[in-house]
Amino acid sequence: MKPFIIFFICLIFSSCKEKPGPYMGDTKVFAKGADVSWLTEMEASGKKFYNTSGVQTECLALLQSLGVNTIRLRVWVNPANLWNSKQDVLAKAIRAKNLGMLLMIDFHYSDTWADPGHQTKPAAWATQGIDELKSSLAFHTTDVLNMLKANGITPYWVQVGNETNDGLLWPEGKASVNMANYAALINSGYDAVKSVFPNTKVIVHLSNGWDNGLFRWNFDGLQSYHAKYDVIGLSLYPSAGNWQQLNYQCLANMNDMVSRFNKEVMIVEAGMPWDDAQSCKSFLEDIIAKTKSVNQSKGLGVLYWEPEAYGQWQGYTLGAFDNSGKPTSALEAFQ
Repeated sequence: MKPFIIFFICLIFSSCKEKPGPYMGDTKVFAKGADVSWLTEMEASGKKFYNTSGVQTECLALLQSLGVNTIRLRVWVNPANLWNSKQDVLAKAIRAKNLGMLLMIDFHYSDTWADPGHQTKPAAWATQGIDELKSSLAFHTTDVLNMLKANGITPYWVQVGNETNDGLLWPEGKASVNMANYAALINSGYDAVKSVFPNTKVIVHLSNGWDNGLFRWNFDGLQSYHAKYDVIGLSLYPSAGNWQQLNYQCLANMNDMVSRFNKEVMIVEAGMPWDDAQSCKSFLEDIIAKTKSVNQSKGLGVLYWEPEAYGQWQGYTLGAFDNSGKPTSALEAFQ
């Protein structure tokens, strides 16, 4: 075969390979993001958002002006109201798409909050065993993603579960009781995501990103049962007094995950008290730099959890807006 033909074939092949990180056009992007899942509910309650000059501004456009390029949205199966339902997710996803922002979808696989202490099955799945749960999880995943696809929206990342420190869909998928079931549920979600969006990256997400013992136990277990995923997601919620220490531990943990499992890593949730903006800014600047420094350039980004929450919204105090609805200086870290 002639050399120029060989070169042309190689060029085509290399251009078809999946790129290793988020891209906007031909430019690789470090994700600087925000989970804004409360946004529509806040707006419905009358909450408004303002830039630092006091001009009322649409929240996503305001965040984008501050350097945010990625939006994360949680999905609940059958919530008591419409918030975080698939229709609510679509409404917010369309707004993010129209601004050209990257999108992460976070499946909780519950009708309400899923976190390390709560992994409650949706009411409609309450009596199901593991095989039925795998099918229900896959159907729900594809149902939501096909809805997004029908509206021209492609998420760059999808979380299969939220803070699954001890698995999901308890008791069947509780990792400390049945690691094999936990891995099987992760695989059902992974296969469902790839069936709709083959190039979308699947995240398995744990809290306490500084806790290497937790991460080794969980991901060693998943590996032993051949679980499939692309990215290890971490939460990190330090205090003003310990963020330096926890950031160093988190970096060590991320580097260990890269070397141990050859996976990319990402801070998918972060936050600190809104009324200590300077400490929060320092924390964010440092964890962004540390994530960028992860071995093999496998640190993908840092996302703040509900920065727009203000005025003691639902009792949450770790946002990054002040009580007048303006962003604090903490978000300057994203610029």
